[in-house]
Amino acid sequence: MIEPRILIVEDESALAEIVRDYLIADGMSVDHLVDGTAAVATALQNQHDLLVLDIMLPGVDGLTICREVRKASDVPIIMTTAKVEEIDRLLGLGLGADDYLCKPYSPRELVARVRAILRRTGHRKEVSPTHVGRLLTNGESWTATLDGAPLDLTRREFMLVNALITRPGRVFSRDELLALAFPDDADVFDRTIDSHIRNIRRKISNVTDKNPIRSVYGVGYAYDD
Repeated sequence: MIEPRILIVEDESALAEIVRDYLIADGMSVDHLVDGTAAVATALQNQHDLLVLDIMLPGVDGLTICREVRKASDVPIIMTTAKVEEIDRLLGLGLGADDYLCKPYSPRELVARVRAILRRTGHRKEVSPTHVGRLLTNGESWTATLDGAPLDLTRREFMLVNALITRPGRVFSRDELLALAFPDDADVFDRTIDSHIRNIRRKISNVTDKNPIRSVYGVGYAYDD
């Protein structure tokens, strides 16, 4: 089974990008629409495993999209709204959504709810190998190779590398890496990231002289292949 495919319909691009990064780091494939015009057709034609659907959208609003999708599909839907009182109204409408979140919400909470719904609907997450330049990671075997040579990463080192390669070239702060790589590990702290990066670099140096992990002073780290 391939990784779950999630459709985000959200006109706040900055929010959608953050949510996208969190879901990808959790091993999911993500598509994003900024308005509701093509949402119904996209959801039905591309066979997404779950929709994250904002209510207030340009083009076609989220309520209409939910109703239309439900006429043809039982794909899980998480609806988001900027108004707390809106959730009670939505529940009363009986739209058929599986969950509701009020903005501003934690991306970690959204990922947790997505996971829970996918488990409940029988979609087991099996991560396909990820190839980024010279690096290959496999989320099922928890292994990574660079230029074909094994890196022998620990579980946490693997999770950190996997978070970095979701957006090659993008600089992640330590806080972002904590949230993306260790969402459930309360005992991991921001300076722990530096220790893991040193270990990863040491293991990479056993394979190649070119180290793809770049430090940005005062900001964080990026993966450059």
